[in-house]
Amino acid sequence: MESQREISHMQQKKGRRLILFPVPLQGHINPMLQLASILYSKGFSVTIIHTDFNSPNSSNYPHFDFISISDGLSESKASTADVIALLTLLNVNCVVPFQDCLAKLLSNAEKESIACLITDTVWHFTQAVADGLKLPRIVLRTSSISAFLAFSAFSILQEKSYLPRQDSQSEAPVTELPPLRVKDIPIIETHDSEDLYRLTSAMVSQTKASSGLIWNSFQDLEHDELTRLHKVCPIPMFPIGPFHKYFPASSSSLLCQDQTSISWLDKQAPKSVIYVSFGSIAAINEAEFLEIAWGLANSRIPFLWVVRPGLVCGAEWLEPLPKGFLERLDGRGYVVKWAPQQEVLAHPAVGGFWTHNGWNSTMESICEGVPMICQPSFGDQMVNARYVSHVWRVGLHLERKLERGETERAIRRVIVEAEGQEMRERIMHLKEKVDLCLRQGGSSFQSLERFIDFILSF
Repeated sequence: MESQREISHMQQKKGRRLILFPVPLQGHINPMLQLASILYSKGFSVTIIHTDFNSPNSSNYPHFDFISISDGLSESKASTADVIALLTLLNVNCVVPFQDCLAKLLSNAEKESIACLITDTVWHFTQAVADGLKLPRIVLRTSSISAFLAFSAFSILQEKSYLPRQDSQSEAPVTELPPLRVKDIPIIETHDSEDLYRLTSAMVSQTKASSGLIWNSFQDLEHDELTRLHKVCPIPMFPIGPFHKYFPASSSSLLCQDQTSISWLDKQAPKSVIYVSFGSIAAINEAEFLEIAWGLANSRIPFLWVVRPGLVCGAEWLEPLPKGFLERLDGRGYVVKWAPQQEVLAHPAVGGFWTHNGWNSTMESICEGVPMICQPSFGDQMVNARYVSHVWRVGLHLERKLERGETERAIRRVIVEAEGQEMRERIMHLKEKVDLCLRQGGSSFQSLERFIDFILSF
């Protein structure tokens, strides 16, 4: 029997619409659409406003309304080569189209009242738009809480000369942000470092000005960080993650997933395979690519390797590999352009994940109890890798230059040695905490209940 509370909730939510606005990067679209699905399942109607650039595939979500707005990007600007330049430009170009779109939705909203706007924190301009239209704005931050703490400390880090980062200081601890060292500060390379500081500062100040903050994380994983953040950002917070565990694997991937990776895994022994994927943006040079390839080959461990077209600078796909490289492996290695990652990590054959430590990938690995080899390339990935290796101790951090002997050793340490077994036990313990937090009475379950009450209070 449904409780009275649930029945009255459902009645209140009928006719309440939520407007969501994701940032058009894979690691930001995924959690926003997962959040939309969670809220839809709780009885809300959902409209997704999105840019023309990297627009999500609406046919995967027939129950949402999708509205596209112009982002004013020329072909040369519509690129993730300089993510900060792209996001800075989008925050300027989208102001008027977004404002017009939202005003129109509000004026047509007789049948359904619009409860609130939920945007990515990176869309800092939306706070002023929402205020002007008298609509509450709640923000979703798609990184870890610990990474957001680091971004929100940028002005202090500049004052204390941690930023700009000095290579000579790279190993020094950042006393204001334990357990980070200077090299873990989440810097993102861009042609103008002032753009990074301006974007970060606007994101943090407009998050503090919002009505509330949603996290794709859970209390048990980042309890101390949440407590620290409350002190600097005293707004309501809702850690309701991991989002993807609310549903069977669903995909909002912008790239086509190769399902043959699953049939290949079906033929491998339990916990024997290292899965390698560096996400949707990271790029490496040809020399690094070859060191990874030889490290995988020489480890004698079976591997499933995602080589995204464009992963290797200056190459279309696998051309840099030596002639006959894959043939010599006797079927021990399998290479695809993109994989259904949640299914891969949940597969019994996978024993380790060599990752760039984007937050979605890190969470997915924790949720499936798969220890990691960490190879972060920029931004919050640095912070996530430090937490994986030194706080939760469920992975190894590759910190030196990529070198085949070192990568071979790291793979063997995680897959076959006692050290990897110990990491596996620790990460299985975290996996159990994930399962508990989502159950009735668990911390994420209760946080979601609070969040729904919060929306209904507007």
